[in-house]
Amino acid sequence: MSLGGSGVAASGVDRHGLWVRRSAALAAAAVAAAGAGIAAVRMPLDAMDSGAVDLAGWLLTGALLLSSRTWYPRRRARLVWQVRVAGLHGFEPGLVARRSAAGWAGPLTEVAGAALLSLALLASLPDQGWSRVVRIVIAVGIAAFAGRVVYDMARFSGALALTASGIRQERRWHDWSNIDQARLHRTKGRVDGVYLRPKVWLPTKHERRVGGRTTAVPDERLLAAIDHFRSRPEVLAVGLPVTAPGPAPARH
Repeated sequence: MSLGGSGVAASGVDRHGLWVRRSAALAAAAVAAAGAGIAAVRMPLDAMDSGAVDLAGWLLTGALLLSSRTWYPRRRARLVWQVRVAGLHGFEPGLVARRSAAGWAGPLTEVAGAALLSLALLASLPDQGWSRVVRIVIAVGIAAFAGRVVYDMARFSGALALTASGIRQERRWHDWSNIDQARLHRTKGRVDGVYLRPKVWLPTKHERRVGGRTTAVPDERLLAAIDHFRSRPEVLAVGLPVTAPGPAPARH
């Protein structure tokens, strides 16, 4: 397969239009942050009685319990080819895995938990002068948190992407040249992601596992694609659609 297609060259990343993507993500984040901040600032301090405060507390507890549980939704999607995959530094052709139900529920649950916690704190504030300063601090905090979550979800293409320059999941980046081996990762005996064994062990704060329950593509299918492109990532840089191979059939 020739690498001289009309798409992005294998040696670089197309930065054209990146500012548009960032601006759109910032706009979405600003809307979310403004909504959360305004709601926190304008809520009357005496708008909630003790029963409503208790309800907010129970809802917060439920949200925290939900976020702490590990549940595995059905994942049957495939890696989808896109000519322009939004990454950390620009656009490339590549294969994208969308978010699973757990991938959407996680950030939304975090925002809901933060909002309920802020609501409970605001409702407990006394009607005194210093409470307005605390209200503003809480409003800024929940607005910043909601904005950051929305920005990250809007900034990148899908939950995970395979491009010629590497593997990206959320903000984590793995260079093809430093992947020695890929294998299924198991948590409590259950497949939960693909572990990327590095050729050179460098200090990193990011885990070396990709995929998992937050992506809609099964880990077996993701592993097959990584193994296929690990030695030939340049084929992802062409402007023509590339199909990811499926997992090998199980032997009986």
